[in-house]
Amino acid sequence: MGTKEGIRISVAMVTYNGAAYLRAQIGSILSQLQEGDELVVSDDGSVDGTVGILKEYQQSNQRVRLLEGPGRGLKKNVEHAIAHTRGEYIFLADQDDIWMPDKVRRVMEAFAGEGPGGAAGSPAGRPYVVIHDAKVFEGDNPGDIWMDSFLAFRSGGPGVVKNMVKNSYIGCCMAFRRELIGWILPIPDSIEMHDQWIGILGDYKFGKSCFLWEPLLLYRRHNANNSRMEHYGIGRMLRNRVQLLWHFLVRILHFAIKKA
Repeated sequence: MGTKEGIRISVAMVTYNGAAYLRAQIGSILSQLQEGDELVVSDDGSVDGTVGILKEYQQSNQRVRLLEGPGRGLKKNVEHAIAHTRGEYIFLADQDDIWMPDKVRRVMEAFAGEGPGGAAGSPAGRPYVVIHDAKVFEGDNPGDIWMDSFLAFRSGGPGVVKNMVKNSYIGCCMAFRRELIGWILPIPDSIEMHDQWIGILGDYKFGKSCFLWEPLLLYRRHNANNSRMEHYGIGRMLRNRVQLLWHFLVRILHFAIKKA
């Protein structure tokens, strides 16, 4: 299967005031993409030089496409980037991490049901969502690793119910087939996490996702991160799960009616 434009891989990246670490991340991504692949970047109103850096890359590399974000927060910016991808496989990317050299190769092997071990929860055949592990470091030094397995920290594994209770889908470590886009978009405003939404809908519609217990990303932690390492209070956690379950059931019902 291929897209109309013949693009194999689309990387959907969102940015907002990420100039400090952006070049390192883009370099680690472009070094793994083929000539016909694309890096789609949706910037949501940066004022720190991020847009200037992105324009440099766009002018010098035809694989880079810069979009103006919708200005409605992280989830809608992610939605905007995904909606403008053209590839058969969609990789999500944050602005401040670093891809390890074998990330694309290993994920594509997982999509094909190939490659040496390391996968847990992979369905027979070819999965529609692949999640890999990451090492976590702090600040400016990628060699200063303080967590060897982010999936272990999040108790990683597939399953709708499991990930409703405790999310182990990590957006920056996620890739999925294009067929999933019609199910996940639009991303509801009131849910907490877009990666959890993508993962559980993928599990429901296409079978269990593939979890690669192999670190293929250096996950940078700093004061401006959007994602959280600590837990919310019990009240907010319950509200988030109720909202997620409600929108999940509404989306399933929508497609059931549409199919009938």
